[in-house]
Amino acid sequence: MAASLQRIGIAICRTFPVILQRNIQTQGIRDWKLISSAAPGLKFRALSSSSSSSSSSPPSAENTESPETLSRYADRPWEYLESEEYIERYGSKPVWANYRRNHKGGVPPQQTRKTCIRGDKICGNPCPICRDPNIIVHYKNVNLLQQFISPQTGIVHDPTRTGVCMKQQKLLNKAIETARDCGLLAVQLPHVDYSKEDYSNTHGAVAPTPAPVSLRSGELWYSWYGSIKPDERELARVKRIYKDYLKPDV
Repeated sequence: MAASLQRIGIAICRTFPVILQRNIQTQGIRDWKLISSAAPGLKFRALSSSSSSSSSSPPSAENTESPETLSRYADRPWEYLESEEYIERYGSKPVWANYRRNHKGGVPPQQTRKTCIRGDKICGNPCPICRDPNIIVHYKNVNLLQQFISPQTGIVHDPTRTGVCMKQQKLLNKAIETARDCGLLAVQLPHVDYSKEDYSNTHGAVAPTPAPVSLRSGELWYSWYGSIKPDERELARVKRIYKDYLKPDV
């Protein structure tokens, strides 16, 4: 019975190859859109399954789109943090609050991975930013940048605490620096108490400045300057080098 069904399926595929190919492509695109809108974290699995089912078909323009280009918040990424989709998924916690990286042994690694996406290959447990394509690092996305800054010290959290990969951490550092330069993020400076005693001239080690001496014509300011006699050889060498630039002796 199984062999007969298999032969019937092969005959149908040979007679109607174009129709089945289009159905597979449309079904894969439909599944991609549904899963991306419902659970962005599971989008990578849908991509791998749809690509395996349509491996025999030529790549189309819609199938080759990356997850970043499918985000609805690409032009205005700060609107995603105010949407119901974000609140339902993360609530009031930061995006890295419930993230735990998979690692061997009981001691976590001292550094996060370099990147979560290498071409078409995606790691099994992406970082909090790479797993959600709607989260885009931008210097105007202030609510997202504040989640990676300590409110007490103003220092950026270490990636070993947030679990962000090194590629996204570099983008975060650059975006935070640009936002501070534009005045979108506050900059905490250490308080320094300036004492007037350190900048006054009434200290015991500071003597009053003497009044200028009235000099006669031809008299030097320093009396010891006239007793200095330069080396004749060194003076002749310097004159020989700069003879084109020296004024003639009167």
